[in-house]
Amino acid sequence: MFQDWGLRDALDGVGSILISRSLARAFLVSVALAASFVLAGCDTDQVSLATNAKANQPVPPKLLAAMAEKDMDLQSPILVRLFKQEAELEVWKQTRNGQFALLKTYPICRWSGDLGPKVREGDRQAPEGFYSINPSQMNPQSAYYLSFNTGYPNAFDKALGRSGSQLMVHGDCSSRGCYAMTDEQIAEIYSLGRESFFGGQKAFQLQAFPFKMTPVNMAKHRNNPNMPFWKMIKEGYDHFEVTRQEPKVDFCEKKYVFDAAKPPDAKRDPVFDASAKCPAYVIPEDIVSAVREKDARDQAEYNKLVSRGTPVARMNTGIDGGMNKIFAAKIPEGSTGLSEGAEGTTLQMLAMAKAPGTIPGHVNPPKPNLDAAAPSPREEPVVAVSAPAANARVATAAPPEKSGFFSNLGRKMGVGNADATATTPTPQATASVAPAATTTTPPTAASRLKAAVTRFVPGRDTSKDAPKPAVAAAKPAEPAKPDTRLAATRPALKPSGSDGAGEATQIMGAAPVVQSNSFDSRFGAVK
Repeated sequence: MFQDWGLRDALDGVGSILISRSLARAFLVSVALAASFVLAGCDTDQVSLATNAKANQPVPPKLLAAMAEKDMDLQSPILVRLFKQEAELEVWKQTRNGQFALLKTYPICRWSGDLGPKVREGDRQAPEGFYSINPSQMNPQSAYYLSFNTGYPNAFDKALGRSGSQLMVHGDCSSRGCYAMTDEQIAEIYSLGRESFFGGQKAFQLQAFPFKMTPVNMAKHRNNPNMPFWKMIKEGYDHFEVTRQEPKVDFCEKKYVFDAAKPPDAKRDPVFDASAKCPAYVIPEDIVSAVREKDARDQAEYNKLVSRGTPVARMNTGIDGGMNKIFAAKIPEGSTGLSEGAEGTTLQMLAMAKAPGTIPGHVNPPKPNLDAAAPSPREEPVVAVSAPAANARVATAAPPEKSGFFSNLGRKMGVGNADATATTPTPQATASVAPAATTTTPPTAASRLKAAVTRFVPGRDTSKDAPKPAVAAAKPAEPAKPDTRLAATRPALKPSGSDGAGEATQIMGAAPVVQSNSFDSRFGAVK
């Protein structure tokens, strides 16, 4: 009996230990889950597909109707394609015949970075390439409404030493290396992904491209340093285009491999390592021949475009990503940045169109490409100079004049000094103006002095004297070395009584201005 009690005590002790371990394990799991909420930021929950009302929103009736029309099941697999330049996200869904068909195209509200893959943490680049999205990457409690993690970096990115994390497709229309949609858009996309997982899809493929991989776009960007990478991922693009099946993606020798299969004589599937030598593999002949034919057609069209001199796309600087035109049209001074819309569609035409979702007030549109809008450097056009506003004191660009006979005479007569002159203009002179605006250049003290001295030259016949050219607008210069050059080929202005129209005018009550050769030698410093 004593032994029985001892055995019972021993069993009780073991049971207590097991219970304690179970409680400890449950506590650790709860702590880990709580930590995931605090630390993950944009990716705050990886536990469940649908833990709140946002993540449980049903698929909209319009999409259900589109599925029925295209012979798709609600829970059939999906595939997502992204295009930066077009600022579009496509959702493809498998039909009952086993092939994928386009269900809906969503305009992207904002993407950041430039055309090209993400390379390192903090470069603000949205990734490019092929990625796999499983249920754990769906984030129902995202700080950006809803989101899913792109899975960057994949094995190829890691083999090249590329870094970065938390690259998402999310709502809120705000991007720092992500693809941002409106909240309403991401709710639809999230619901489609959720239903495909409920239907048994283990992961859906995300294909991210700089642009649609057409011969036109390849020709436009033929000088881009990312072209070798783009040609590599175009192979996967072509595989999907010709088969309408999700391409199988592998990596070896730091490159992508699509739809690889084991050789006929192999007993097991090839094992791929992104950093190692490629194993023996084959690609099904039907896919190879279809891709080869498509590539031949694309290459022939590409060669024609290049031979015709298709312009090369500008290398943009100072622009952070882009946004679809439908969103840029709704934002004051909105710009599409690096994105391009459909031909013939302008922001003005889209201003009355309905935006696909709510655009938050904190949206930061990409900067406009001022370099592309600016004209190429050339000789500045010559224009007429208008008179300054009444009673405005304008600093002249003429250097200080040396004290001499004419200077003293001018001061005694009240003509003014060389620093600033008060102008009281009469109505402006009219003249044909070239299509450019210039700042007003007031008459200098030297010109006033010249006009005043002519009063002491009796009997001067000025009927054949032509008015002197107007002064060109001076470019900004350092105060120590002001630029006082005159336009060499300025059209003559009609005579006027205005005091601010340049040297072709007269001081009230003064005699006509003498010919220019009378004072060029004395006042040449004004030029």
